[in-house]
Amino acid sequence: MPKTIRVAITGAAGQIGYSLLPRIASGEMFGRDTPVILQLLEIPVDKVQAALRGVAMELDDCAFPLLQDIVLTDKADVAFKDANWCLLVGSKPRSQGQERADLLKDNGKIFIGQGRSIDSVAADDCRVAVVGNPCNTNCMIAANQAKRLKADRFTAMVRLDQNRATTQVARKAGVPVSAVSDLIVYGNHSPTMYPDFNNAKIGGKKLTDVISDQAWLTETITTVGKRGAAILEARGLSSAFSAANALIDHVRALVTVGSTLHSVAVCSDGSYGFAAGVWAGVPVRTTAPGTFQVDKSFTHVDAAKTRIAATNAELASERDMVKELLAG
Repeated sequence: MPKTIRVAITGAAGQIGYSLLPRIASGEMFGRDTPVILQLLEIPVDKVQAALRGVAMELDDCAFPLLQDIVLTDKADVAFKDANWCLLVGSKPRSQGQERADLLKDNGKIFIGQGRSIDSVAADDCRVAVVGNPCNTNCMIAANQAKRLKADRFTAMVRLDQNRATTQVARKAGVPVSAVSDLIVYGNHSPTMYPDFNNAKIGGKKLTDVISDQAWLTETITTVGKRGAAILEARGLSSAFSAANALIDHVRALVTVGSTLHSVAVCSDGSYGFAAGVWAGVPVRTTAPGTFQVDKSFTHVDAAKTRIAATNAELASERDMVKELLAG
């Protein structure tokens, strides 16, 4: 039997956590034969900790064969102790009237503490996936606290944008989502993100040959970028199970060796015009479990370069907003 994987999850009693935890425990993230220990972190508020205990009761009642143990805590060092994967789902939501810069700084303080704790107590092979928004910059902040773990251990999730874009084009083309490949989302997980339709394929054919309606493709970029806001308006709550599903896809892609490309936000080395040191969505291929390589072979038309430059400018601006929080 494969070794047991310790998985730390922050914000574990929240909506995303509630959708995520049973799927990890059932083997969807790490495989149907891989035992897991869930180490669940929530804020030290009685009502929230009570909800966390209720979630653990439900996990117990499912009798998942792969679930070896559950750790419940409000202390980061306990949650991240010996963790092989740290899924940073929890973050402070933006309050009414709050400026983005203030939100970044408020969350930055959270991710400073979590980054330091992970670097101090997590397993030597630990990988980190950040979901809590603004996830690209939160990931950068957490990674900048690490001295032991290298930057390539930290990734942020743009897979939800990839999934959203994939469904839109599959429906337009009248094909299953499995027919869509190489649809990479570049940049920030925000309305500035850029889904690259020009290099994507449908059934092995160039996507823009199958869908030649450029006006529709341009409109769909906006649709994907504002999908989260549309869901919030429709249901009165933020995306939850779709975000949990995207995180399953994100981690599974990073632990599954293969030739398939995935959208992952990683520390930029300057490729595709992104500023070095920001975390930007790029095409990634997994070369060993937990280890990836950025595919630098794609070229972009001028319109795509303009959009990538815009999302890069936003990432660079966010970095400037939190520069005092970044380790020297």
